[in-house]
Amino acid sequence: MTPQRNIRWGIPVKSIGPLASLNNKQCDGLSVAEVLKETLNKTYRESLMALITAIANDFFAACETGKGWEVCKTYCAPNATFAAQAEPLAGIKTLAEYADWMKRLMTTMPDGSYEVKSFATDTERNNVAAYAVFSGTHTGPGGPCEPTGKKTTSDYVYVMQFTDDKISHMTKIWHSGMALKELGWA
Repeated sequence: MTPQRNIRWGIPVKSIGPLASLNNKQCDGLSVAEVLKETLNKTYRESLMALITAIANDFFAACETGKGWEVCKTYCAPNATFAAQAEPLAGIKTLAEYADWMKRLMTTMPDGSYEVKSFATDTERNNVAAYAVFSGTHTGPGGPCEPTGKKTTSDYVYVMQFTDDKISHMTKIWHSGMALKELGWA
C-alpha cells in the first residue's frame, strides 16, 4: 500500500505529524517551513496559555489562603508590581507587599475563604483574570479596631500580567467600601 502523500509537497502524510490534517488547499502556496512555523507558533501559544493559567491558579490559591510572599514569590518576578483603586491598599505598590497584606488579613479573619467564579487566560495580552468572592469574619487580632464579629462577602478580580512565565504585575479590582462597612470598619 502506498502511503498517502500531501500533493503540494510530496511528503508522506504520516511523516508530517500535526500537519497531517491540513488539506492541499490549506497548504497551497505555502512552503513546508511556513506551515511548520505556523503550527509550532500555535502549539507554543497553546502551551504558554496552559502554563500561565496553571501558574496564575497556584499563585491565586497561595495568596488567597494567606501564604505570604515567601510562597507567592515562586510564581512572580522579583520586582512584580501591584495596583488597586481601593483605600485599604492605597500604599501597596509591590506584589510582595500585597501578598504579605493578605497574610495579615487571614490572621484578622481566620475563617477567610474564597470561591472562584471565573478564571480566564488572554494569550494575546499575556494575562490571566480571576474573579472570586471572598468571605471572612473579623474575629482575630488586627484590623483598624478590636474584633467586630462581623462578616463580609466581597467580589473582586485579579488581573495577573505575565512576562514569560512569571507574574510581573497584578491589578486588584475591588469595591473595598462595601467590605469595610460590612465589617464595621467604616
